[in-house]
Amino acid sequence: MWPIARLRLAGLSDTDRARPVDGWRRWLFHPIMLFLSRAVFFSMGFLWIKVKGHQAGQNEAAVLAVAPHSGFLDMLVLCVAGLPTVVSRSENTKLPVIGALLEFNQSVLVSRKDPESRRKCVSQIKERLTSNGYWPQMLMFPEGTTTNGQALIKFKPGAFLAGVPVQPVLLRYPNRVDTVRWTWKGISWLQCLWYTASQLYSNVTVEFLPVYMPSLEEKVNPDLYADNVQKLMAKTLGVPATSYVMEGSFPVTKLGGLSLPLEPPAGETLKMLRCQGFSTVQIKAVINTMIDYCHSGQSITITVDHLTSLLGLTDKHTAVKICSLYSKLYDSDGDGLLSAADLSNLMGALVGIPQYNVGEIYSELTSKGQGTE
Repeated sequence: MWPIARLRLAGLSDTDRARPVDGWRRWLFHPIMLFLSRAVFFSMGFLWIKVKGHQAGQNEAAVLAVAPHSGFLDMLVLCVAGLPTVVSRSENTKLPVIGALLEFNQSVLVSRKDPESRRKCVSQIKERLTSNGYWPQMLMFPEGTTTNGQALIKFKPGAFLAGVPVQPVLLRYPNRVDTVRWTWKGISWLQCLWYTASQLYSNVTVEFLPVYMPSLEEKVNPDLYADNVQKLMAKTLGVPATSYVMEGSFPVTKLGGLSLPLEPPAGETLKMLRCQGFSTVQIKAVINTMIDYCHSGQSITITVDHLTSLLGLTDKHTAVKICSLYSKLYDSDGDGLLSAADLSNLMGALVGIPQYNVGEIYSELTSKGQGTE
């Protein structure tokens, strides 16, 4: 695929690359790339792709809104849809092969760290979606990140900014063993790839829903448009439509200008302790004991063994679950230490805006030793 991707745009000026590729470069290279793309997923075990409904043409729906977004293997929907253009992080252009494929696709590129890049991306999306067929159909994952598919998180407004009709597209993986979904927690993307390749075959269903025609109110309010399409798709999938969004690697809910963690560990901890028969008085006593233990200088971390002892439990199961709640929320690599990246993600989740310049704060926090969760 790599040499085909490079050959398609070889010899074109920057001005030519800024226009849709047509002529012999399209009718020669596009079918070859479509065949090779399907071959990639065939080799991964997607021997057949079940398609329900019919894909609308570019004049009927300028954008395909695909959900739920479960992992990088979702890109197989591009094969079904005829390789429409996509939106991608500009950092991906530096990846081997992937960068060439994004160039072939004439993707809209955006840097999440650069406000100017985000504004330019919005302008490009609007231009393409309102080009009346000059640009090919676009495909977008409005969730903006991968989830476990048990709910649809809040749709980002990008696919709905132009106020043009969209066609919702549903992705399902009806397999007994789920090896496809990759949500940044748990197994790595390489393990995901390995487990999927280890199956004799994997099932996937792509369902094209009827084109959604926005109302006048939705055309002037992209957030309302996005929410209504999200609810429609969630209802068809039989899952909840939530208002949660992802900030960094944290699921959060918006409250004014702040973002609040979706599942506060304290609340979950209290539920588990009450299920174990602990009263409010007993819980307060345990918490005070842990605080005193840390303040005494004996330790800066409560371990599973120590928590089991403090709670007087006969097994470690509850203590392991409580510790994992906090580790999963704040400690990305599970080593018990708070890295600069962990701090950046945590602060981004709390204030709702990615925080990249935390070096000075992190240095101050760790001046007396490595920070812990």
